[in-house]
Amino acid sequence: MARRVCFALDLVDDADLIAAYERAHAPGAVWPEVTAGIRAKGFLDMEIWRAADRLVMIATVAEDWPRSLTPEQAAADDRWEVAMDAFQRPLPHAAATEKWVPMARIFALDEQ
Repeated sequence: MARRVCFALDLVDDADLIAAYERAHAPGAVWPEVTAGIRAKGFLDMEIWRAADRLVMIATVAEDWPRSLTPEQAAADDRWEVAMDAFQRPLPHAAATEKWVPMARIFALDEQ
């Protein structure tokens, strides 16, 4: 059964860098091998939303997520992450090596 997961990340607070980051994520701009790797990891659907310099990723993932990548897929993923490093900064409470921080659901309307 699929489930939803959410993550948060901050961008460098610079209008030009934020605009460049958005261009890098425009339809058709993400490298095809990266989107293939995202799907291979078990992501069924993914959206990234922005408010100022804060990003929230909302994803639907397969029951067996996260799946391992092939060496080729992992290399493409690593190259993309390096390319995105110039735009991103960790959340204030994140570990030094942690970029996208998992979020905990604290409210669901259908449970009220």
